[in-house]
Amino acid sequence: MKTAFASFLLAAAGAAFAQTAAPVAVHGAWARSTVAGQDSTGAYMTLTAREPLTLLGADTPAAGIVEIHEMRMEGEVMKMRAAETLPLATGKPLQLAPGGFHLMLMDLKAPFQAGSSIPMTLRFRDAQGRERKLPVDVPVTRMPPGKH
Repeated sequence: MKTAFASFLLAAAGAAFAQTAAPVAVHGAWARSTVAGQDSTGAYMTLTAREPLTLLGADTPAAGIVEIHEMRMEGEVMKMRAAETLPLATGKPLQLAPGGFHLMLMDLKAPFQAGSSIPMTLRFRDAQGRERKLPVDVPVTRMPPGKH
């Protein structure tokens, strides 16, 4: 009986740990600094999902609007368009980077100064249709990390 109870406790503890582990690893997060009067900027990072997920968007108190955007060449012209969602495959890094998919922050509440950081919450939908949230601290810089 004691062995069965101990096994139950271990299984319950493992299930609780699995539910609290972050569903996505975030690497190299950064947001581009702005100048006075600029009301939008981009945020970039690499996301690696630990399970199939869909990026729904993000929220931050530093901006009124956050959208997923994609930069794409159409003929000879680079165009930016909003994307509703972005799928993440398990274990495959998805790079949000200048010139590709990124998070567009608009209606900024104040200029983004290099050396500061902004709080952001990434929103995902899992395979069961549940919304998952992941808080991220995003450093503000003029250039991507390692490119100075």
